[in-house]
Amino acid sequence: MERRIKLKTLNEHITCEICRGYFIDATTVTECLHTFCKSCLVKHLEENNTCPTCENVIHQSHPLQYISFDRTMQDIVYKLVPNLVENETEREREFYKSRNLPCPKDMPQVHDSDDKATEQAHQEADYHRQDEQVNVCLECMSDKLRNLKRRFIRCSSQATITHLKKFLAKKVLNGIDRYKDVSKLMRYNGVPFQQVVYVPSLVLQIDI
Repeated sequence: MERRIKLKTLNEHITCEICRGYFIDATTVTECLHTFCKSCLVKHLEENNTCPTCENVIHQSHPLQYISFDRTMQDIVYKLVPNLVENETEREREFYKSRNLPCPKDMPQVHDSDDKATEQAHQEADYHRQDEQVNVCLECMSDKLRNLKRRFIRCSSQATITHLKKFLAKKVLNGIDRYKDVSKLMRYNGVPFQQVVYVPSLVLQIDI
């Protein structure tokens, strides 16, 4: 049985809290999973390092590195809202035209015809992060929790304690949404590892 619902009942899920319009280039904060228009979020993060919705610290110094384009959400918005793609494309063309600039969407795409050169470029590309790496040893100090198969992990020094808590929640508590049960060191949540590595031992309490 087909069920129809009004678009306005979904608006709170597909509109940007900053501009109050439908998502354009939907971009999600990886720390808390709140979504905004890309231009709105980038402008907000020029002077802030917190999420506009929950005000959690995204990152102390590099918040733009912890946001990502949400293609799934954007596809949903385009399918739900009639003529949104056409209207947005037209507005974009008018924007560039008023400034005597070519619209990127109207420019011809450049394709590399040399497949061998493309393949070689992929092979030579460095896909690893260039920032400092941190080695972490995870020791279980309770008989009530199962041990991890791998006690050692290696991650970027830009990773935060919250990332570690979410990792533990997924591995030990079988659900990333339970990361708040890893309750200790709340004051370190948004601080990157490179600022807390001087602590010889971090004890994280897991509430069962």
